[in-house]
Amino acid sequence: MGKITVETCDIEGLKIITPAVFGDERGYFMETYNYNDYAAAGIDMEFVQDNQSSSKKGVLRGLHFQKEFPQDKLVRVVSGEVFDVAVDLRKGSKTFGKWFGVVLSAENKKQFFIPKNFAHGFVVLSESAEFAYKCTDFYHPNDEGGLKWDDPEIGVEWPMPEGMTRENLTISEKDQNWDGIKEYNSIKGKK
Repeated sequence: MGKITVETCDIEGLKIITPAVFGDERGYFMETYNYNDYAAAGIDMEFVQDNQSSSKKGVLRGLHFQKEFPQDKLVRVVSGEVFDVAVDLRKGSKTFGKWFGVVLSAENKKQFFIPKNFAHGFVVLSESAEFAYKCTDFYHPNDEGGLKWDDPEIGVEWPMPEGMTRENLTISEKDQNWDGIKEYNSIKGKK
């Protein structure tokens, strides 16, 4: 038991993981994480913190990152469905500023591995969603960073939840006020 399928993405380092699901008339069983399987797939790290959030339809969270204490993340959806996005912020990367998105749901059971130095966010497509993720570093409240979710320089193509438009998404004030990638890059260039 516990085998996983790993798909690489257009951006190096990002991986979509599909666990083996064993089902019968009672329901199903799956391993959501097994160190040996993940290490064999090139995800050989120590996760130190698990987080879970619940959000309503049309909530958009992101695009977040930690500045001085970056985290690798392994994300999944426990209930509902989200469109999950990672933006490459790795200095010198040939895909710097590029984004990749994937639908994660309780139904498809996919997981998304996001390495350090990526911004991350998601929008809830279902009536509600529970989102869970593992991190390789602890959360440092004074180390938060973010990018504007609708920055045209990044160009994330956010799918809209049924019956909603960009104007009626629920986005925190903080997430509405992040700078774009040009400003991020000019600040990083000065360091």
